[in-house]
Amino acid sequence: MDEFFDLPTLIVIAIAVFVLFRLRSVLGTRTGTERPPVERRKPDVAAKDDTVVPMRPRGAGNPELDDDLRSRKVEAEIEQFAKGNTELAEGLRAVAEADTSFTPKSFLEGAKQAYEMIVTAFATGDRQTLKNLLEKDVFEGFQRAIADREAAGQKVDFTFVGLPKIDFSEAEYDKKNVLVTIRFQAEVVSATRDKDGNLVEGNADQVQTIADEWTFARNPKSRDPNWKVVTTSQLD
Repeated sequence: MDEFFDLPTLIVIAIAVFVLFRLRSVLGTRTGTERPPVERRKPDVAAKDDTVVPMRPRGAGNPELDDDLRSRKVEAEIEQFAKGNTELAEGLRAVAEADTSFTPKSFLEGAKQAYEMIVTAFATGDRQTLKNLLEKDVFEGFQRAIADREAAGQKVDFTFVGLPKIDFSEAEYDKKNVLVTIRFQAEVVSATRDKDGNLVEGNADQVQTIADEWTFARNPKSRDPNWKVVTTSQLD
């Protein structure tokens, strides 16, 4: 037994114990509670298609289909608003071809808003609004009328009632600008008074009808989408 525990044997045993300890610390031991290996699965192609590739309405993003739909919509509106006037219809088509943002229906809606803003701004002396909506020469004419009224000490009591009638009159593309002329029939209450409050013109208690013909214009190649009034005339 003494020979079994000689020095060389002890050294060998110590080395074996050290090696076993290192293997245990690196590899670990199984306890029976370990998670099973993760199963590698191929990506679900069908699921990926549903979530990654968005579905779009048929024709969305297709310029040819979009242009075709727009052309049919514009043509239908031209027929509606031209009311059998061949010359007017041709003019509206020329405007729509030159200015792809133009549609008759939306233009009339914008013209209604512009008309109300302009006549109200003129009555109240709002020069900034007029400057934004009128071409320079037209603005200067409106501004002179306001200045004359102010110099005389006159003020206007004004209420815009509505636009019972609005129609296209003319339309054209002169190779530089697109021009659209509109006839307005508006109902307003207007009374001009002097500095002492005496009535000079109009009637504060009565709705009156006024008729105007205005021409709107813009350069279709300009980045500015706004139209401006370039001519105004009062109809009898």
